[in-house]
Amino acid sequence: MAARTHTVTNQAPPLVGYDVYASDRALVEAVERHLAPEVSAEAVEELTALGVSAGSAQAQEWGRLANEHPPRLRTHDRYGHRIDEVEFHPAWHRLLGRGVAAGLGGGAWDRPGGHVRRAAAFVLATQVEAGHGCPLSMTHAAVPALRTDPELAAAWEPLLASRVYEQELRPPLEKAGVLLGMGMTEKQGGSDVRANTTRAEPLAAAGEYVLTGHKWFCSAPMSDGFLVLAQAPGGLSCFLLPRVLPDGTRNAFAVQRLKDKLGNRSNASAEVEFDGSTWARLVGEEGRGLRTILGMVAATRLDCVLGSAALMRQAVAQAVHHASHRAAFGGLLVDKPLMRNVLADLALESEAATVLGMRLAAAYDGAGTGAEQERALLRIAVPVAKYWVTKRCTPVVAEALECLGGNGYVEESGLPRLLRESPLNSVWEGAGNVQALDVLRALQREPGAFDAFLMEVGRARGADHRLDRAIRDLLAELADLDGIEARARRLVERMARVLQGALLVRWAPAEVADAFCASRLGGDWGASFGTLPHTLDLGAVVERARPLA
Repeated sequence: MAARTHTVTNQAPPLVGYDVYASDRALVEAVERHLAPEVSAEAVEELTALGVSAGSAQAQEWGRLANEHPPRLRTHDRYGHRIDEVEFHPAWHRLLGRGVAAGLGGGAWDRPGGHVRRAAAFVLATQVEAGHGCPLSMTHAAVPALRTDPELAAAWEPLLASRVYEQELRPPLEKAGVLLGMGMTEKQGGSDVRANTTRAEPLAAAGEYVLTGHKWFCSAPMSDGFLVLAQAPGGLSCFLLPRVLPDGTRNAFAVQRLKDKLGNRSNASAEVEFDGSTWARLVGEEGRGLRTILGMVAATRLDCVLGSAALMRQAVAQAVHHASHRAAFGGLLVDKPLMRNVLADLALESEAATVLGMRLAAAYDGAGTGAEQERALLRIAVPVAKYWVTKRCTPVVAEALECLGGNGYVEESGLPRLLRESPLNSVWEGAGNVQALDVLRALQREPGAFDAFLMEVGRARGADHRLDRAIRDLLAELADLDGIEARARRLVERMARVLQGALLVRWAPAEVADAFCASRLGGDWGASFGTLPHTLDLGAVVERARPLA
């Protein structure tokens, strides 16, 4: 009889059938910490249900299918009529419908603890598949902009907050729930949106305009409406542009092509044209479009932080899971000192990102109740976190992939998709320089913002000498304004690590806070992951990051 050569041994089982929420101790503790007791039980029940769903084989298969079958543009129907529709795989609609049903749209703004609850849910949902988080993020973030016009907000906000997903294009106000997108950047301006050339001409009816121009990036073009910027007679202004007009006809919204992107393959990003008859409604005042839309930008920037935290968490969970089942050189990989050092180092970065993102979500809840200190903290801490957390995502995912060896380089592992996705959040809503310069503006123009930052990190003073020294060094650097713009990235990086260290010292287990301060603040760290001091309790750090089957 021929010998059997295809018996599979020493392979880690798939990481399926687990509770993504309960497995993430940092996230669970953040929810418990930031939610009032009267809403905590309901929130945990919802998050547990979503965590079980996210860890299911079915949800992971939806994520795979949505990316292996990316959206397709259909500009015309069979008779030659312009339709400008984007077709998605059914898996996309299942993921998006689940996200809407989980409250990831626009319902967080008036719900007690709504931002913390939504942030945790966003971290869970985007671990399965990140692309569908884009329309959910923009729908959530559109609420502050629409509230500058009470009439628009009254009509649209209940639909944004709805937990009903309707994929068909119909007049928005006739639907049970809607999604909103955004169009800001143009090919000649990029992040410099004041250079936009799209024109808005007023019509006879108050607040109504027609637009002429283009948008270089318009995400989720099958949304029910879009917030866009255009040059009105009074200056750069914000407009609400519906895909379908109240009479049921299609608005003039020509999708010229879909972007062929590095990652985020499941989600459509398009170039769109407005032909001079594209109808839109003014949001806010003429000439104040940038101010109107900034609230949306800030909220989507926080979702960039949360999305990167989710990618890091999923990558670390996969790496720890693999090492816990794979044997080599006489034992499990997870028990080998050097692999344990790598996994612990990755886990620190992941937990620090999660704790910071959830703290900022709690600040949104506080600011919504009138806490000026929290509003001021958001003004500076959101761009700080957006800069740093999104930049840490790619090296974390790449190192986690390497923990799986050749298996991690194969598409079936899921790690290549995470790696392709990992740079996106650093680019979206303002790349690194934009964030760093925004922090400088906050420091120079809003002294209350830096005061709030100092108060936040000051709550941990005296608990760790390395953190105390890092705070002193930060203040010394800020005292020297010479060449401050050229040093902005260095400054913002230092601010981010100090803020993360302060939060971990206050709230994380001692072994996590000690390892973070020793490496990120104390200087006992190499240029790559796996270079933590060997005297730390690395086993406890890794065990805390282990996904629970």
